[in-house]
Amino acid sequence: MGNTEFSVRGRRVVVVGAARSGIAAAELLAKRGARVMLTEQRPAFDGADHLRATGVEIEAGGHKEATLESADLIVASPGVPLENPVFDGARRRGVEMIGELELASRWLRGRVIAITGTKGKSTTTTLVGRMLTAAGYPVLVGGNIGIPLSSQVEASTPETVHVVEASSFQLETTNTFRPWIALWLNLADDHFDRHAGVDAYVSAKARVFANQTANDWAVLNADDEVVSAQGAHTAAQRVYFSLADHTQTGFVVDGDWIVQRTPTSVDRLLPVSAVELAGRHMLNNVLAATAVASIASVPSSAMVEALRGFHGLPHVMEPVATIGGVRFVNDSKATNVEAARRSIESFPAGVVAIVGGHFKGGDLRDLREPLSQRGAAVVAIGTATPLVHAALDGVVPVLDAGSMREAVDRAYEAARPQGVVLLAPACASFDWFRDYAERGESFKAEVARLVQSRGAGPREPRSEE
Repeated sequence: MGNTEFSVRGRRVVVVGAARSGIAAAELLAKRGARVMLTEQRPAFDGADHLRATGVEIEAGGHKEATLESADLIVASPGVPLENPVFDGARRRGVEMIGELELASRWLRGRVIAITGTKGKSTTTTLVGRMLTAAGYPVLVGGNIGIPLSSQVEASTPETVHVVEASSFQLETTNTFRPWIALWLNLADDHFDRHAGVDAYVSAKARVFANQTANDWAVLNADDEVVSAQGAHTAAQRVYFSLADHTQTGFVVDGDWIVQRTPTSVDRLLPVSAVELAGRHMLNNVLAATAVASIASVPSSAMVEALRGFHGLPHVMEPVATIGGVRFVNDSKATNVEAARRSIESFPAGVVAIVGGHFKGGDLRDLREPLSQRGAAVVAIGTATPLVHAALDGVVPVLDAGSMREAVDRAYEAARPQGVVLLAPACASFDWFRDYAERGESFKAEVARLVQSRGAGPREPRSEE
């Protein structure tokens, strides 16, 4: 639960950044009696008129150091690094600087389940929410998944369970955030265009455990050495899950079942056949969600019910169409190298991967092994095209494309007659697109164009991929 004594009434609060979470934070602060100023780099943005109507002042066209220095509290959007020199004056004055997640959490009345990791956060967050809902809990799912936590504060009750996807950008600006259950799925190189390096990235993620006590729970991936090592520092009770059977106690796959293994028993929880998601990495997400749900006393029947009909999220291993014998799969949310590697490994052969965009860090050479075993070609897109060539030339043919239309066309030709065209970019989307969702929609639109011109077979269910 949050800090019910926290008050902003009458205080001058500056919200930095007018993305979804910044707008939600500004509106919440105004409702709680703060004098709110929202600053934004862009000269105009959607929602400005609504904010003005709630009493929020707006300073568009750039963040001014004097504005920030005059604040009693600064709330920064996740996309705004606090290392920016524009914050120096406020920092010298000792102004408290927090993020939107931290702000909202101080007013929550219910318990929090926080889910972080490099890959799989959104799918796992959704699954945990579905499992709790199936068990009858009042649940609100939010955070980095696209629904700002600030927009859910007013609906929070002591009985509410908040299932919160937490990114490294959100966690690095927390200082009192305390989840009842904190799940760390995995760690791989990511966001090095923003974080100073792997140590800074790990430290940001590890903040999910920072304020937990012995009454809380830390759910850890026993297959990930960094996650396991960081979990050793938490005061919370530790629970492990392992797809590779690296734990003697905890949650594992035993034959055709997901089970909880204790020193004296093996309890079957749900059959693997209930999982309707593509790729072994998706089974890992189900395993993690099962561990969290079990701590929350969700019965196995509710877990199975939650999985029934759940084929995943848009832009996450999403089947799009089949043209002749060529399948098209949209994994636009695979925005880092590890996620792209897992996507490629989900198919036995004939993969033509569309890779590229705005490179965030990591090593694209990690794609060499799965492509050498399964790949037919790579189509390179975006500003990362030279990096894709440098990493993958000589492993599979690397073709260039100057647009999503050209990428889909070239990939289709390379995948014929029986291959898979897989959008697994391993990069952010910001060179060509607003976000990964717009990139995925562009991919699907170009596939739909091909369907119209060439005809398509039925879309295959995810469970068969």
